[in-house]
Amino acid sequence: MEIRRNVFGFVLIILVSSLLLLVCGKKEEAQQAPGGLPQIGPAESREVLFDGETLDGWQFKPGGWKVEDGAMALVGRGGTIWTEEQYGNFILECEFRISPKCNSGIFFRTGDINDMVQTGFEIQVQDSYGRTEIDKNDCGALYDVLAPNSNEAKSAGEWNHTVITCKDNIVTVELNGVQIINVDLDQYTTPNMNIDGTKNKFNTALKDFPRSGYIGFQDHGQPVWYRNVRIKLL
Repeated sequence: MEIRRNVFGFVLIILVSSLLLLVCGKKEEAQQAPGGLPQIGPAESREVLFDGETLDGWQFKPGGWKVEDGAMALVGRGGTIWTEEQYGNFILECEFRISPKCNSGIFFRTGDINDMVQTGFEIQVQDSYGRTEIDKNDCGALYDVLAPNSNEAKSAGEWNHTVITCKDNIVTVELNGVQIINVDLDQYTTPNMNIDGTKNKFNTALKDFPRSGYIGFQDHGQPVWYRNVRIKLL
């Protein structure tokens, strides 16, 4: 009788352990998004801006962008593609792939899409792979303002994963799992001037830039692709 009890207890332990492993496995799966990206919040708190199937919810020149293998792809000189909605405080997550010598950018909080450089912020998307010295115009930089802390860009043809977080005056950027930008916009109080004393092209002090606006992917003349575009509002 004692042997049967021990066997039963052993079997019960195995069943409970298996159930716990199954639950943990499901939870780990739930933390992964399509394409293997980590979730940026519960499903009910995030919004898919691009689902890999249609360009609904985006504004762009007719024929300028298309869906290609689950990614939004630039067609020729198609112009910049913009969200129809505006966003202020958020976590924006996406993947991008560039062609050799590509120059593109992720614009956010853009107040006027017809004057995007002077009314919005840009995270540079560029073919910067392998560069040992990087500046304010290399991949991951807050364009013309702040160079990335390190060069985390992958080579042309590979997918890069980036997360841009905007919370009031603080903007951070992660590229391929490494935080490369952490900036306090309120410190930029002078037009055409960065806090390190270098000049920039912005005629308005960055502290006075819009804190809400459109998100866009720039056309700068070379093929570029974006996918898995999602946002979590803060």
